[in-house]
Amino acid sequence: MTSYASTGRQHGHLAALAVFGIYAGAWVRAAARTAPAASGRLRGALLSGAATFRLSRLISKADITRPLRSPFTDVDEAGAPAELNETAKPSHPTLGALLSCPFCLGVWVAVTLTGAQRVWPREVEVIEDALAAVATADAMHLMYARLVRATENQPE
Repeated sequence: MTSYASTGRQHGHLAALAVFGIYAGAWVRAAARTAPAASGRLRGALLSGAATFRLSRLISKADITRPLRSPFTDVDEAGAPAELNETAKPSHPTLGALLSCPFCLGVWVAVTLTGAQRVWPREVEVIEDALAAVATADAMHLMYARLVRATENQPE
């Protein structure tokens, strides 16, 4: 069994963490120049959460965004509807892992949306509203498909 450290991935992951720190710091610095966000933004947090969920899955799993990931990942199999399960190419283990994992990518997306929301609140609110609406519609499509399958299997 190959150890994690001997694969060379450790250095790539450390570099990614350093880049993330610089990236997040840049958003904090940009946001510091704007008015503070209103406190008690439960609606905003839920909206940002739904938007982060949808955008991270769109980037990391959607068939339509496969060309963005193709230099860094290989397709393993079909995943959820309109999604692909992928693994990192050996030549790009860190970027491939990041781009194929909605949980990993979600942190980057959340920082981006949160920082951008402080700098361009109206514009980002429109984008978050749209992404949250798509996430809601996706959930409804999946529930509808499950209900159709359930009723087709029921005797009348």
